[in-house]
Amino acid sequence: MKVFITRRIPQEGMKILSQAGVCKVSLWDSDEPVPRAELLKGVAGAHGLLCLLSDKIDTEVLDAAGPNLKVISTLSVGFDHMAMDEIKKRGVRVGYTPDVLTDATAELTVALLLATARRLPEGVVEVKNGGWSTWKPLWLCGYGLSGSTVGVIGLGRIGMAIARRLKPFGVKRLLYSGRTAKSYAAEVEGEYVPLDTLVSESDFVVVSCALTPETQGLCNKDFFSKMKNTAVFINTSRGAVVNQEDLYQALSSGQIACAGLDVTTPEPLPTDHPLLTLNNCVVLPHIGSATYSTRGIMAELSANNLLAGLQGIDMPSELKF
Repeated sequence: MKVFITRRIPQEGMKILSQAGVCKVSLWDSDEPVPRAELLKGVAGAHGLLCLLSDKIDTEVLDAAGPNLKVISTLSVGFDHMAMDEIKKRGVRVGYTPDVLTDATAELTVALLLATARRLPEGVVEVKNGGWSTWKPLWLCGYGLSGSTVGVIGLGRIGMAIARRLKPFGVKRLLYSGRTAKSYAAEVEGEYVPLDTLVSESDFVVVSCALTPETQGLCNKDFFSKMKNTAVFINTSRGAVVNQEDLYQALSSGQIACAGLDVTTPEPLPTDHPLLTLNNCVVLPHIGSATYSTRGIMAELSANNLLAGLQGIDMPSELKF
């Protein structure tokens, strides 16, 4: 059976596919995204597709693949890059990689929060450019977690893992919002509150929700206007949850203290984007799951999902929709 892989993936995954002996692999052998024309050509007649979150899997791609397509395996936990209704209509199974990247993404979120709140990137620049003259009482002062109120928007797997890691810093209150209250929130003494309450009472607002029609553009002018002017905003979910123009205005006007983003719209963010002119905005290149071990495990899982889909057996991690 023919399989198309849209990018060079960790060897752990390639090894599983080559040793399985059930498929002929065609690979876009680059670290850069596959051009649209090459994607449409590569997927033609394929029984299986292994893609990344940067690949838009829409009706055009599904049509190009044709009736042979049995399975799509995405090397991601998110699936907003795929036309799920159309995929379901065609009876194509979907594999994804939840859980395995939870710890790495939670670690990165905490690192980004601390780097943003304690102004680490600014400090590094000052050391390098000669701005470090002497010890000054108020120089490069930021915000600490001890005694603070942290609000997590979306207390799912990753949101909960973030909360577990932040709690030992001496966080006084941990608020969360979402569709429903979570019984497991008791472990971190989480308080289920309306979004407006979370936004207005939190010293740190951490976005960890899925991108849905309800959450698209959730963090907008109205949202930022309710935050404290000493509050820190962190987003490691999806870029489209945030209205970036409104975030720029909130940061440049002093409406909020600072922001840390691991996700943006678009990705990569153009180097002349207004957010990149601000000292109080830390932007990372979507590296939430970027540890060697996590990426290797993600590749293994996506390869095993693909093989299971081709063979018509249970997937290790199938998206039910």
